[in-house]
Amino acid sequence: MVDDEVYIQDLYQAMLPIGGHTVVGAAFNGEEAVTKYKALASKADIILMDHRMPLKSGLDATREITSRDPDAKVLVISADATVQPRCSQAGAAGFLEKPFTMAVLFQTIEATIRNPRVNVSQ
Repeated sequence: MVDDEVYIQDLYQAMLPIGGHTVVGAAFNGEEAVTKYKALASKADIILMDHRMPLKSGLDATREITSRDPDAKVLVISADATVQPRCSQAGAAGFLEKPFTMAVLFQTIEATIRNPRVNVSQ
């Protein structure tokens, strides 16, 4: 998961296991996300990627990750719905607009893992 807000990372760390997911890594910005993704021994099933972050945006990180690994599934999460068309162009497999419930997050994660190109938003 990639988010520059500590409380969001803490929320994901607490909630994702309830939905049956294992967090294999976390990053606070797009640059760190790319570096950590490259270093993973086995690739994650999905990357939850915040849109607006310091050093490197979520879209730039998504573009870099998916250019190196076309099978990477990135779910971009943003309060800015206007970014959705650019997510697909950057290689994201899905988009989720904030705010959302945990149930919607879990449904979107599962849909994104099953299908490499979904665009689910609330």
